[in-house]
Amino acid sequence: MIKNSFGIYQHAKRLWVIRINCDLCGKVGERLFKAIIEGVELNVCSGCSKFGKVIGHVKKPVQKETRKVIAVPKEEKVELLIENYAEIIKKKRESMGLTQKDFANRINEKEATIHKLETGAFTPPISLARKLEKTLGIKLVEEHEESHSSAKERKIEGFTLGDFIKIKK
Repeated sequence: MIKNSFGIYQHAKRLWVIRINCDLCGKVGERLFKAIIEGVELNVCSGCSKFGKVIGHVKKPVQKETRKVIAVPKEEKVELLIENYAEIIKKKRESMGLTQKDFANRINEKEATIHKLETGAFTPPISLARKLEKTLGIKLVEEHEESHSSAKERKIEGFTLGDFIKIKK
């Protein structure tokens, strides 16, 4: 059995007993009051409540049903360039009888870009690869399916860390 910092006893991920301690002296089991002591709102026992102004009683936390997010695979299509694109582009351009300069003029790109493409020094973006496919009549882009995780809720009973946090506005 393990006691965490919130005063909750746990065993094998099961919550057993909820104990709220006095924020000043640490007493357990006594009825607690909300009090403002030196400008701070604290949960204190009757003995420590004399150090500040009591503003109410502390309600014991109520165990509520929560939802936990779990992953569910989701498919997505991704476009990727084939590995040997450089040699395919060069062979097809040469088979059409075009020089790098003529080919560059035909597709409105720089000659240096064509040279870098054919040597493999430059990986074209998908838009340029599509333009090359259309002009040369070849296949450079392949579609692959990838699965990703999306959120799905699952009911869980018990407390979460958020159940014990106080937000002061």
